[in-house]
Amino acid sequence: MDVQQIFLSGEVRHSLVDGPGIRYTVFFQGCPHACPGCQNPDTHDMYAVSPVPVSEVIGRIRRERFLDGVTLSGGDPMAQPETLKAIADAVHEIGLSVWTYTGWTYEALLAGAAGEAAIEALHSIDVLVDGPFIMDLKSSECLYRGSTNQRLIDVQKSLESNRAVNWEDI
Repeated sequence: MDVQQIFLSGEVRHSLVDGPGIRYTVFFQGCPHACPGCQNPDTHDMYAVSPVPVSEVIGRIRRERFLDGVTLSGGDPMAQPETLKAIADAVHEIGLSVWTYTGWTYEALLAGAAGEAAIEALHSIDVLVDGPFIMDLKSSECLYRGSTNQRLIDVQKSLESNRAVNWEDI
Protein backbone atom coordinates (compact mmCIF):
# COMPACT_ATOMS: atom_id res chain seq x y z
CA MET A 1 0.00 0.00 0.00
CA ASP A 2 1.16 3.52 -0.76
CA VAL A 3 2.05 5.30 2.50
CA GLN A 4 0.50 8.43 1.02
CA GLN A 5 -2.94 6.86 1.33
CA ILE A 6 -5.04 5.66 4.25
CA PHE A 7 -8.03 3.37 4.22
CA LEU A 8 -10.02 5.60 6.58
CA SER A 9 -13.18 4.56 8.37
CA GLY A 10 -13.80 7.88 10.09
CA GLU A 11 -12.62 10.59 12.46
CA VAL A 12 -13.80 12.14 15.72
CA ARG A 13 -12.54 15.68 16.27
CA HIS A 14 -12.93 15.78 20.06
CA SER A 15 -13.00 12.48 21.95
CA LEU A 16 -12.85 12.12 25.72
CA VAL A 17 -12.93 8.30 25.78
CA ASP A 18 -9.95 7.30 23.61
CA GLY A 19 -7.18 8.36 25.98
CA PRO A 20 -6.52 11.20 28.40
CA GLY A 21 -7.69 14.71 27.63
CA ILE A 22 -9.22 15.91 24.40
CA ARG A 23 -8.14 13.67 21.56
CA TYR A 24 -8.56 13.59 17.79
CA THR A 25 -9.40 9.97 16.95
CA VAL A 26 -8.64 8.48 13.56
CA PHE A 27 -10.42 5.20 12.77
CA PHE A 28 -8.44 3.04 10.36
CA GLN A 29 -10.31 0.67 8.06
CA GLY A 30 -9.22 -2.98 8.09
CA CYS A 31 -8.82 -5.48 10.89
CA PRO A 32 -7.64 -9.09 10.67
CA HIS A 33 -8.89 -9.97 14.18
CA ALA A 34 -12.69 -9.59 13.80
CA CYS A 35 -13.20 -9.98 17.55
CA PRO A 36 -16.71 -11.19 18.45
CA GLY A 37 -18.57 -8.26 20.00
CA CYS A 38 -16.30 -5.63 18.41
CA GLN A 39 -17.76 -2.14 18.71
CA ASN A 40 -16.64 -1.29 15.15
CA PRO A 41 -17.43 -4.35 12.99
CA ASP A 42 -17.89 -2.16 9.90
CA THR A 43 -14.14 -1.45 10.00
CA HIS A 44 -13.02 -5.06 9.47
CA ASP A 45 -12.98 -5.14 5.65
CA MET A 46 -9.95 -3.10 4.51
CA TYR A 47 -11.40 -2.46 1.06
CA ALA A 48 -14.90 -1.40 2.12
CA VAL A 49 -13.78 2.21 1.65
CA SER A 50 -11.71 4.10 -0.89
CA PRO A 51 -8.32 5.37 0.27
CA VAL A 52 -7.82 9.05 1.01
CA PRO A 53 -4.60 11.06 1.14
CA VAL A 54 -2.79 10.89 4.49
CA SER A 55 -1.98 14.58 4.06
CA GLU A 56 -5.69 15.43 4.31
CA VAL A 57 -6.00 13.62 7.66
CA ILE A 58 -2.84 15.28 8.98
CA GLY A 59 -4.10 18.66 7.78
CA ARG A 60 -7.37 18.25 9.67
CA ILE A 61 -5.48 17.29 12.83
CA ARG A 62 -3.17 20.32 12.49
CA ARG A 63 -6.11 22.70 12.10
CA GLU A 64 -7.85 21.43 15.23
CA ARG A 65 -7.39 23.42 18.44
CA PHE A 66 -7.27 22.44 22.11
CA LEU A 67 -6.08 18.88 21.54
CA ASP A 68 -4.07 16.91 24.08
CA GLY A 69 -3.31 14.11 21.66
CA VAL A 70 -4.33 11.86 18.80
CA THR A 71 -5.65 8.32 19.06
CA LEU A 72 -5.32 5.85 16.19
CA SER A 73 -8.06 3.25 16.38
CA GLY A 74 -10.02 1.12 14.00
CA GLY A 75 -10.22 -1.50 12.69
CA ASP A 76 -6.61 -2.06 13.56
CA PRO A 77 -4.09 0.65 12.66
CA MET A 78 -1.33 -1.99 12.66
CA ALA A 79 -2.95 -3.39 9.51
CA GLN A 80 -1.65 -0.18 7.85
CA PRO A 81 1.63 0.28 9.76
CA GLU A 82 3.37 2.59 7.30
CA THR A 83 0.38 4.93 7.37
CA LEU A 84 0.19 4.70 11.15
CA LYS A 85 3.85 5.73 11.40
CA ALA A 86 3.42 8.63 8.96
CA ILE A 87 0.49 10.04 10.92
CA ALA A 88 2.13 9.43 14.32
CA ASP A 89 5.36 11.14 13.24
CA ALA A 90 3.41 14.17 11.98
CA VAL A 91 1.43 14.30 15.22
CA HIS A 92 4.65 14.29 17.27
CA GLU A 93 5.99 17.15 15.14
CA ILE A 94 3.12 19.32 16.39
CA GLY A 95 3.75 18.27 19.99
CA LEU A 96 0.86 15.89 20.62
CA SER A 97 0.87 12.39 22.09
CA VAL A 98 -0.10 9.31 20.09
CA TRP A 99 -2.17 6.44 21.45
CA THR A 100 -2.86 3.38 19.28
CA TYR A 101 -5.35 0.54 19.68
CA THR A 102 -4.46 -2.89 18.30
CA GLY A 103 -5.74 -6.44 18.57
CA TRP A 104 -2.18 -7.76 18.67
CA THR A 105 -0.30 -7.87 21.95
CA TYR A 106 2.82 -5.78 22.37
CA GLU A 107 4.92 -8.96 22.50
CA ALA A 108 3.35 -10.37 19.32
CA LEU A 109 4.06 -7.11 17.49
CA LEU A 110 7.71 -7.18 18.58
CA ALA A 111 7.92 -10.80 17.42
CA GLY A 112 6.81 -9.72 13.94
CA ALA A 113 3.19 -10.94 13.96
CA ALA A 114 2.09 -7.87 11.98
CA GLY A 115 5.32 -7.55 9.97
CA GLU A 116 8.50 -5.50 10.12
CA ALA A 117 6.72 -2.23 9.35
CA ALA A 118 4.58 -2.68 12.48
CA ILE A 119 7.73 -3.07 14.58
CA GLU A 120 8.99 0.23 13.13
CA ALA A 121 5.61 1.86 13.80
CA LEU A 122 5.89 0.99 17.50
CA HIS A 123 8.75 3.48 17.79
CA SER A 124 6.31 6.29 16.89
CA ILE A 125 3.68 5.41 19.51
CA ASP A 126 3.45 6.72 23.07
CA VAL A 127 0.78 4.38 24.47
CA LEU A 128 -0.41 1.12 22.95
CA VAL A 129 -3.75 -0.35 23.99
CA ASP A 130 -3.02 -3.95 23.12
CA GLY A 131 -4.79 -7.26 22.84
CA PRO A 132 -8.01 -8.47 21.28
CA PHE A 133 -11.39 -7.47 22.66
CA ILE A 134 -12.78 -10.50 24.51
CA MET A 135 -16.52 -10.35 25.11
CA ASP A 136 -16.36 -12.55 28.24
CA LEU A 137 -13.88 -10.07 29.76
CA LYS A 138 -15.85 -6.94 28.82
CA SER A 139 -15.92 -4.36 31.60
CA SER A 140 -17.14 -0.78 31.79
CA GLU A 141 -14.63 -0.24 34.58
CA CYS A 142 -11.57 -0.63 32.32
CA LEU A 143 -9.87 2.69 31.74
CA TYR A 144 -9.74 3.44 27.97
CA ARG A 145 -10.33 -0.17 26.90
CA GLY A 146 -13.14 -2.65 26.44
CA SER A 147 -12.00 -5.86 28.13
CA THR A 148 -9.81 -6.62 31.12
CA ASN A 149 -7.16 -8.49 29.11
CA GLN A 150 -6.22 -5.34 27.20
CA ARG A 151 -3.30 -3.31 28.54
CA LEU A 152 -2.19 0.30 28.39
CA ILE A 153 1.48 -0.02 27.43
CA ASP A 154 3.96 2.86 27.66
CA VAL A 155 5.73 1.94 24.42
CA GLN A 156 8.84 4.08 24.77
CA LYS A 157 9.57 2.90 28.32
CA SER A 158 8.84 -0.67 27.20
CA LEU A 159 11.28 -0.45 24.29
CA GLU A 160 13.95 0.95 26.65
CA SER A 161 13.49 -1.76 29.28
CA ASN A 162 12.84 -4.74 26.95
CA ARG A 163 9.59 -5.57 28.76
CA ALA A 164 6.02 -4.31 28.66
CA VAL A 165 5.61 -1.36 31.04
CA ASN A 166 2.07 -0.44 31.95
CA TRP A 167 1.19 3.22 31.41
CA GLU A 168 -0.91 3.17 34.58
CA ASP A 169 2.14 2.23 36.68
CA ILE A 170 4.05 5.38 35.79
